[in-house]
Amino acid sequence: MDIAIVGLPGAGKTSLFNALTRGEAEVGAYSSRSEPNLGVAHVPDERLHRLAAQEGSKRVTPVELRLADYPASFDASGIDRQRLQELAQMDALVLVARAFQNPAVPAPEGGVDADRDIETMQLELTYADLALIERRLERIEPEIRSLSAAERGPLEQDRALLQRLREALEEGGALRSLDLGEGERRLLASYQFATRRPLLILVNVDEDELPRLEKAEAEYAARHAAPGVAVVALSARIEAELAQMEPDEAAAFRGELGLPETSPLERVIHETYDLLGVLTFLTASDREARAWTLPRGGTALDAAGRIHSDLERGFIRAEVARWDELLEAGSEAQLRRSGRLRTEGRDYVVQDGDVVHVLFNV
Repeated sequence: MDIAIVGLPGAGKTSLFNALTRGEAEVGAYSSRSEPNLGVAHVPDERLHRLAAQEGSKRVTPVELRLADYPASFDASGIDRQRLQELAQMDALVLVARAFQNPAVPAPEGGVDADRDIETMQLELTYADLALIERRLERIEPEIRSLSAAERGPLEQDRALLQRLREALEEGGALRSLDLGEGERRLLASYQFATRRPLLILVNVDEDELPRLEKAEAEYAARHAAPGVAVVALSARIEAELAQMEPDEAAAFRGELGLPETSPLERVIHETYDLLGVLTFLTASDREARAWTLPRGGTALDAAGRIHSDLERGFIRAEVARWDELLEAGSEAQLRRSGRLRTEGRDYVVQDGDVVHVLFNV
């Protein structure tokens, strides 16, 4: 999954990137560069590691999020077309809004105001999508006129959809919130619209806000959460520092700061999961324990295809167990003897936390 981190200069985008990737990308003065920082965040999953320990797996492979930290994503001139195309190709956007004071890091004109910045950035995405729609409508009109009445159908459908999208954006909506029919979704797939992408708003707060972090997050969520939009509050600088510590040291530091044991970074990752509508299923053997993503509602056949195309092509059946039942039984053999290892066909709807073993023949 590909995630873009965007925001105004000085918002803490690169600090968040470092926290998620455990990296050490240079913070500050980065907006002068044109290329994004690229990195990978591993999705934490205790289930995977417990299964790996039970199976004696030689390798453990968690789900990876591919992150791109874009410098100067928004400025007074808006978003350039190339940058918009890059953002629209991502699976989701993380929008970092500054809610901290730091004289060493200049704030946008007008001072620190996270609500204003969130609205500004979302408006910029809306304007960029509107410009894309207008350009396409300008081109489509002469194309329609050049065709006979019998040939105009597909382009007229395209025009009608674009006009509907334009109306929604002009009314202040985002394309991600539209209820589209299957045919409209197929037409929309040929366009790269930024407001169609799920959005995670990350409010980067002051350290003195940490004791009331949950309350602050709830306040921002009440103002900005919407269909396809989630809100998380954290201190990116503190999380970046914690990411460089050993787990025991980080846990102790969290306690001193009065932070919950579960890192807000885990919430960032899992909120992104929820926005994308995906779940995790697992495979485990003595060679490898691995976590895989699958769209919610995906079937055993879909899961087989995620593992390897040969498994999908030669699918016979899947042996499925809940991860906790497998741990409780102690082994797949024990689970089988107890009658709790299920045999499922290709249409079985995979659940989050299922351990799947595909039987196939090619």
